[in-house]
Amino acid sequence: MTAAAAMGLALSAGLVAARTEPTAGPSPNSGPAWPPEQEPEVPLGLIPVFWPDDNPYSPEKAELGRLLYFDSRLSSDNSISCASCHEPSKAFTDSSPVSTGISAQKGGRSAPTVINRAFTTLQFWDGRAASLEEQAIGPLANPLEMTLEDDSSKAHEAVVARLVEIPGYRPRFASAFGDEQITLDRVAKAIATFERTVYSGNSPYDRFKSGDESALTESQRRGMDVFFNKAACDACHLGFNFSDESFVNIGIGYDPDTGVFTDPGRYAVTKSERDLGAFKTPTLREVEHSSPYMHDGSFATLEEVVEHYDKGGIPNPHIDQRMKPLNMSATEKADLVAFLKALGGEGWQHVQAPSEFPR
Repeated sequence: MTAAAAMGLALSAGLVAARTEPTAGPSPNSGPAWPPEQEPEVPLGLIPVFWPDDNPYSPEKAELGRLLYFDSRLSSDNSISCASCHEPSKAFTDSSPVSTGISAQKGGRSAPTVINRAFTTLQFWDGRAASLEEQAIGPLANPLEMTLEDDSSKAHEAVVARLVEIPGYRPRFASAFGDEQITLDRVAKAIATFERTVYSGNSPYDRFKSGDESALTESQRRGMDVFFNKAACDACHLGFNFSDESFVNIGIGYDPDTGVFTDPGRYAVTKSERDLGAFKTPTLREVEHSSPYMHDGSFATLEEVVEHYDKGGIPNPHIDQRMKPLNMSATEKADLVAFLKALGGEGWQHVQAPSEFPR
């Protein structure tokens, strides 16, 4: 069974940037021991992680991935790491409408969270990467993110060349892969392995579902009813990870005066007109801590997000037919926001930058 097929079955049942040196910080000092000797246990409410046959878990690979994830030397000018846009202290986002990359360039989209990416299929807002491994090396070749090269092959070659020149990485790769060879494929697998250990579960909602009736407040219970009934949020935000992994046009980034989308979304990948303005449905876990919202960071608060849905989005020729005015009362809106805040849990807060990097 392919990874995508396995994930499909399961679903149906961020700025830290050191300018001349790698970003560093304290070693993980809370939560589970790092790295786990065995495949990490997931918190309450989640399913077991599917580990690809060609990239199984190992503690050595997870630790190598953590080092690479935080190492700004993977960027052309040593200024940007993966953690620059996906910062642990900000729920693995960067709290900015759009991310800032190399040479202070602004990207066009908000950084999605890394949390629970182990349970997802296509990666990026437009789904252009088929796996976490492919996603992991995408920013390394993006001129708006981590490279000064215009050619992706040259950008990737430059990353590998820089790592080869760091003697301290050789034994790390040997421990993770059996020999000291440093390749782009191994970089991708190591970072993806680390990312598959970042979870959020055991939320108040999960505990409520498991029988703890005190886990949710009265407002959150009412909001849960709004979520699953009147607002029908679970039409897209369904399952244990609150996402159906689909691409939907919800009326964001469309100018009615010009009839133009500010971002084509999924269309840029598929070239199918029905995908114009469609973006991947994000998980709602840790949504309280991953503002701003939407692919363009256009909403600063959950209250603004709820208002958008209550109005039915910005009408456009390709908006999803499920986007209709909801006519929620002020109390229903407040209760819905309260419920969304009950989707924050644990399993990621212990992740921190390494205290030192290979030299």
